[in-house]
Amino acid sequence: MHQALQIMSIILVAVGVALSLTHALELPGKLRLAKETYLAVQPIYYPGFTIGGLFGEAGAMLATLALLIFTPVASNAFWLTLVAFAALLIMHGVYWVVTHPVNNFWLRDEHLRGASARFFSAGSRSLGQDWTKLRDRWEYSHVVRALLAMLSLISLVTAATIYRS
Repeated sequence: MHQALQIMSIILVAVGVALSLTHALELPGKLRLAKETYLAVQPIYYPGFTIGGLFGEAGAMLATLALLIFTPVASNAFWLTLVAFAALLIMHGVYWVVTHPVNNFWLRDEHLRGASARFFSAGSRSLGQDWTKLRDRWEYSHVVRALLAMLSLISLVTAATIYRS
């Protein structure tokens, strides 16, 4: 059971790493885009990254929490798993506080329905219209998220290599 949870957590966190690292690696090129091009590009991330985020973040947090519960507290693997879980929580928090409000701005002209409309309207607030500030906020939040995702993955893989049942 423990090994299955380790594998599941690592795979799901790896999805989160892939998504956030993709955004981070795009940063240098996207910073060179003119306003019109940048604004035209931003909506392409929906719905793919939204679906991936469901598994790579929500799924990873649930799997890692379950792994944490089944890992003995007296082990080094527990503390590494706790670091991984904390990094995922912070990563998710960065999304909702920093990234998500900007997503609302990028998708303002999209005709979203159902669950998508509810998801992207959550936490909606006015951030102003300065597209460069919104761009920088969105882009750099993904760098932070990529670093947190990597910390989580490294912690989980290290825990898996040292854990003995």
